[in-house]
Amino acid sequence: MSKQPQTFVEHVISWAKTIIGAIIIVMFVNGALVASFVVPTGSMEETVRAGDFLFVNKFIYGPSTPQIVPFLNTPLPFYKFPGLREPERGDVIVFIFPGNREQVEAKEFTYYLKRCVAVAGDTISMVNKKLIVNGEEHPLPEHALSSNFIRNDDSYNTFPPGRGFTRDNYGPLRVPKAGDVITLTAKNFREWNIFIKREGNDCVLRDGKWFIEGQEASEYVVKNDYVFGIGDNRDNSLDSRYWGFIPVENVVGTPIMVYWSWESAANSIMDKLSSVRFGRIGTLID
Repeated sequence: MSKQPQTFVEHVISWAKTIIGAIIIVMFVNGALVASFVVPTGSMEETVRAGDFLFVNKFIYGPSTPQIVPFLNTPLPFYKFPGLREPERGDVIVFIFPGNREQVEAKEFTYYLKRCVAVAGDTISMVNKKLIVNGEEHPLPEHALSSNFIRNDDSYNTFPPGRGFTRDNYGPLRVPKAGDVITLTAKNFREWNIFIKREGNDCVLRDGKWFIEGQEASEYVVKNDYVFGIGDNRDNSLDSRYWGFIPVENVVGTPIMVYWSWESAANSIMDKLSSVRFGRIGTLID
């Protein structure tokens, strides 16, 4: 029979143990089984909407040790276990944002939500907004949004830099697969140097020649598998077309259903409560 706390200090210690225990349980469940994710933007409308709260299945792609400290959003070194399967074309995926186009890593730990439209080894392109993967056209998902306006003035922002792709006329581009060999030239340094650095290699261009880890190189062998993610709200989504490939290792889960929803733009708690979208609660995500 455990001794009941008597003094103020003993009560504080007891509460501290309870809170720490609860945090450890939350970290385990969040890393291994089911997590909660709040949709911050409208890039996936109308499949999901900004302000939707989602249950995310993390077991399917591989449970992991805790990735962040709850409530603090502080990233932790983590190990990912084998999952039931890899991400597939058409999956809605939650993943750790790899960083903007010119960043080796993101400034802060953030989860993103997009649709996986191509997997490692696929060749992707968009022709006047039509998505084509491996030569086959893929229609818009059921609830996706897209206008008739063709944008061809954003090639300076798209990925990879220097290729001249635009949001609506993109590619063709192969999604890297482990073992792929990339030929390195002075002309494609800007296109590939961030990618190679993200794989953990230092690289520089000197006198028109690549040097990787201090050794001159004319080719590079890809270490990891990647996927390509695009928002269902095709005209209003910053996605792989702008910041690049998503490492499969970064994909942490797929959303299952909406368990709560309100207008994310509402300022006060009363405004949020008055904007609850009861019709979306229980909506399954596909």
